[in-house]
Amino acid sequence: MEAFHGLQPHAGVASACATLGINRAGIYRQRAQPRHTMPPKPRARSALALCATERQALIEILDSERFVDVAPATIYATLLDEDRYHGSVRTMYRVLKCAQQTGERRRQRRHPLYAKPELLAIRPNEVWTWDITKIKGPIKWSHFHLFVILDIFSRYVVGWMIAARETAELAEQLIADTVAKQNIDPGTLTLHADRGSSMRSKPVAALLVDLDVTKTHSRPHVSDDNPFSEAQFKTLKYRPDFPPRFGSIEDARAHCQKFFQWYNTVHRHSGIGYMTPHTVHYGEARALNLQRAATLNTAFIAHPQRFKGLAPKPPALPTAAWINPPNKEPTPPTISPICSLNS
Repeated sequence: MEAFHGLQPHAGVASACATLGINRAGIYRQRAQPRHTMPPKPRARSALALCATERQALIEILDSERFVDVAPATIYATLLDEDRYHGSVRTMYRVLKCAQQTGERRRQRRHPLYAKPELLAIRPNEVWTWDITKIKGPIKWSHFHLFVILDIFSRYVVGWMIAARETAELAEQLIADTVAKQNIDPGTLTLHADRGSSMRSKPVAALLVDLDVTKTHSRPHVSDDNPFSEAQFKTLKYRPDFPPRFGSIEDARAHCQKFFQWYNTVHRHSGIGYMTPHTVHYGEARALNLQRAATLNTAFIAHPQRFKGLAPKPPALPTAAWINPPNKEPTPPTISPICSLNS
């Protein structure tokens, strides 16, 4: 290696390794290894630094009632105007840092912690979710507001409305009419929404208290807390017949009238066993599921080889619908007796 170190400054690493027949990777590997060096010597105190008495006098000035809430630059200028000098602005910051007094002292706004909503529905008319979306009007910057209330268990749209503006009074009217139309008993329904102005308005809150309906809200800026309404709006706007703009509010209402009729009675939803929301909402899903099972059983009996000897089953019916299901505790791994003995 002495020959390499003597040749390398003149010829370079590659040429020196080629000349001496040394593996160049070993050289780089050796250089990459950490070197064990002596700990650095403590830095000598500068002759320009303040002595202990001067530092104490400066910290007393900085912490005095007069200057406790004043920036060091202002303190420095004020003392100069009084023919006093105790150190530069940088020295003041250095002294404050050593005293651990350079942190943020102003009261910062802290956002409250919002609890994650965990809602469970095991039957229709137990949990509803509602939201408002904009649909484009006839000209640029014009739009209409579509209010939709959805049952999360059956995916059935229980109420909807299109208005030229978004107001709490219109939302209050829609909720009251929908609750009456569905014959909701007091204390049996939970209504979930995001934190829009209409959702958190006093008229809506007072109405829900009068109807004995529990209200919940999503966390701020968390769209996953209201997934059923968001998915329903996507189904609406991604349909092939959804126009880029509506000529008038009457056109928008006519289109939504046809869409929600299709959505509730024709659309097979994957989240409810490919049943229609109307079938699940009004208790017709079990009978239809038995009919599907009988049809599949007939097909299996006729040609069992096509199903490899396993009788097919229809898609499972929904048993529960969650908004943010609780996290399951991880199951600790089990160790077999043989493994524990070998270890």
